[in-house]
Amino acid sequence: MSKEKTPTDPAAHAERVRSIALSRSAAAQSSLAASWARSMRTYGLEPDARKVEARLGQAELRERRDALGRILATSAPVMDRLHASLGLAGCSVFLSDTKGVVVDHRTPDGDEEAFRAAGLYEGWVWSEAVQGTNGIGTCIAEERAVTIFRDQHFKDSNTVMSCMGAPVFDEHGSLAAVLDVSSCREDLTQPFATLIAQTVMDAARQIEADHFQTAFANRRIIRGDGDGQRGTVLLAVDGDDLVVGATRMARHVYGLTEEAFQSPRPAGDVFGDSEHRGVGLDSAERRELKRAIARANGNMTAVAQMLGISRATLYRRMDRHGLTRG
Repeated sequence: MSKEKTPTDPAAHAERVRSIALSRSAAAQSSLAASWARSMRTYGLEPDARKVEARLGQAELRERRDALGRILATSAPVMDRLHASLGLAGCSVFLSDTKGVVVDHRTPDGDEEAFRAAGLYEGWVWSEAVQGTNGIGTCIAEERAVTIFRDQHFKDSNTVMSCMGAPVFDEHGSLAAVLDVSSCREDLTQPFATLIAQTVMDAARQIEADHFQTAFANRRIIRGDGDGQRGTVLLAVDGDDLVVGATRMARHVYGLTEEAFQSPRPAGDVFGDSEHRGVGLDSAERRELKRAIARANGNMTAVAQMLGISRATLYRRMDRHGLTRG
């Protein structure tokens, strides 16, 4: 990486941000410009305003951490792995709630002072409403992964950092947290930041998948089409083969609304293969017979006991459905 970096001129940065933020055409063409416009027009912020300390007390921070519950516990080992792989490059790992409050972090010893000076630390608030465009707040506002590289930040006081944030969604498909990796080092290049951003997205998906499986620990978890490519595509299925849960991306892929879980549908219907498997009582009975035979490893006496019928009845029903006795 090149270590030569021209410092951001505060006056020039503020002028550029104001010009673009107040241009309606720019906001329509660029998501970054749209975030700058929100920062000025919606939240009334100024890019060159003096830095305001926005930090929660310990009691309120504990409440925020408690509210995250399982997500906080699930994210810890993933954050540890991220810190182990990126810490030597001067990167810190942060987890925030949906209000932009940093509730957990991993920071290299040599970079802790720089992050404290920047105000990116546990208990600090990094919503767009407080800090303007940044990796955590803009990720929350847009519910998508974002990279805010140095002078792409709204406030000139935040241009010392590069921030890569990714959303973490809960088992209901709602935004639950933001995983962020940030660096205060001047030698971080944009290509390297892009690689880090992909790593952060993968880590956020891992947290989401781990959390979903924990939330539905007593259900069967099925991976859907495109899992890991476009996002975490997981579905939870109960003992009656009904889909009782789905991740945000699975809901999008299979067109599942919240109403779909109030009146659960069979997995075959959700996956769109019911016409191949057949529907109705006969098809259901045939499937249950095949499952029982498989579970009993072909032992017909055990199959009959499992189904609570006699062997003669079992054979009649097998013959009816064209199932061999071998």
